[in-house]
Amino acid sequence: MDQQLPLRGVRIVEFEAIGPGPVAGRILAGMGAEVTALVRPGKPALNLGASIDNPLREGKQVIVVDLKTRDGVAQALEWVTKADVLIEGNRPGVMERLGLGPEICLARNRKLVYGRMTGWGQEGPLAQAAGHDLNYVALTGLLSLAARNGEAPMVPPTVMGDASGALGLAFGIACALLEARSTGRGRVVDAAIVDVVSMLGMLAQWVRARGNLDGPQPSAFHDSPYYDTYACADGKYVSIAAMEPQFYQLLLDKLGMADVDPARQNERADWPALKARFADCFRTRTRAQWCELLEGTDVCFAPVLTIAEAAAHPHNAARGIFREVTKSDIRPAVAPRFGPLPTFPSQGF
Repeated sequence: MDQQLPLRGVRIVEFEAIGPGPVAGRILAGMGAEVTALVRPGKPALNLGASIDNPLREGKQVIVVDLKTRDGVAQALEWVTKADVLIEGNRPGVMERLGLGPEICLARNRKLVYGRMTGWGQEGPLAQAAGHDLNYVALTGLLSLAARNGEAPMVPPTVMGDASGALGLAFGIACALLEARSTGRGRVVDAAIVDVVSMLGMLAQWVRARGNLDGPQPSAFHDSPYYDTYACADGKYVSIAAMEPQFYQLLLDKLGMADVDPARQNERADWPALKARFADCFRTRTRAQWCELLEGTDVCFAPVLTIAEAAAHPHNAARGIFREVTKSDIRPAVAPRFGPLPTFPSQGF
């Protein structure tokens, strides 16, 4: 274990579930915590056809425990007694029925941070209903913002809901650990995906409040020519996000569009024709050729990459963002990272 990681010495017992709970445990393990995953005997609850080892168990000690038996529950309680943090991702009431709810666990371990990961939360009309990432994001209102006028919302990858919920749980646990160490009292952390995603949507809510999303007029994020993805000559795509005037001016210069008035950047009536012109322009070169011209400049550009391409990209490779276990199993590093401390001269007395 890297001795410089900030959660070294923190002991976590994770009651393995699907989705965000194990992601939160993996994040915390990556920060140095000692995570023990108590897993059910038999096959996993959700099988997406993967034959690779479970990457969410990386960095964890894995122990099979049958919580349907008295011995299994007793064994789990022993782990809880020695832990600083508990993570569980069951429907509300399940842990209580097993005899592993907060009341019992905190009676044994007053400093325990009891982290609860759900989609809908511990309370509310939907608390007992089943759901998945897409449903939780839909209920926050944010999924609707992914739709262009008259079109269906784009289904986002699971990172928007499950992974956001996992990060929210990890953040709540870190906050509660600080309090537990100073007061000697633990906390119950109710991390609901619907809560966390709503919170993380504050930038989108701000943009919406200014009339740039979810309104009757064209949106800068859906309809403008300067914020979109474009197909290239080889069928691959690039992204452009030149929102600030100086970046937009540079983009026009790079595209050779000297006849376009940059002062009219936000004239919505100009957008449809100019977007069509942008699309025609980007189809004249391959993605690699556009990268050669635009990447690393201030036009706010990036190629749209596959996961395999992203792992090989020079910037991502330089930062060590990905690790290729096999050609199909590419794993991201835990973030954020921690930079070196400055060296201060010693003071003489």
